[in-house]
Amino acid sequence: MDTTEKNIFNKIKKIKIFITDVDGVLTDGRIVIDNNGMEYKFFNVKDGHGIKMLKRYGYKVAFVTGRESEIVLHRAKELEVDNVFQKVFNKLEVVEKILAQYNFTFEELLFCGDDVVDIPVIKRAAIGCTVSDAVEECKNCADYITFNKGGKGAVRELTDLILKNSSHWKAVREKYEI
Repeated sequence: MDTTEKNIFNKIKKIKIFITDVDGVLTDGRIVIDNNGMEYKFFNVKDGHGIKMLKRYGYKVAFVTGRESEIVLHRAKELEVDNVFQKVFNKLEVVEKILAQYNFTFEELLFCGDDVVDIPVIKRAAIGCTVSDAVEECKNCADYITFNKGGKGAVRELTDLILKNSSHWKAVREKYEI
């Protein structure tokens, strides 16, 4: 284990909140619009289960996205996400408000984004993450780059990373008889 990995594992024990972008992280970035203007996005069920597990063990979860979509609200409700902010142009400002709401600090935040608008938060979070198919600028400043692509299990990879390095992993293992 190199110094960077040790640093991440030390920081991860302090994480209390997971905040993520949506398009390109929770989805593969595609937006399908039919002839009637109906919009469709593809979410990964394993990512969703990872979010549900985080919620079950007391973590806060928030979505902060630059686009606005009813689909995101529907998915967030399904997953019992604590906060959803859409049509956000200054993500750092919104993340600061979310952290203040829970009296958390950046040292308790794991954030994942995939594009240049996410970089200010990636740089400030205790663990700033990006997906493997993110833009290079995100990869250059992230503490952790997922092995999985956005919408293809990247969020589950991060939720597992949090849980496996917490005091909750034993309970997760027992619940699912792993």
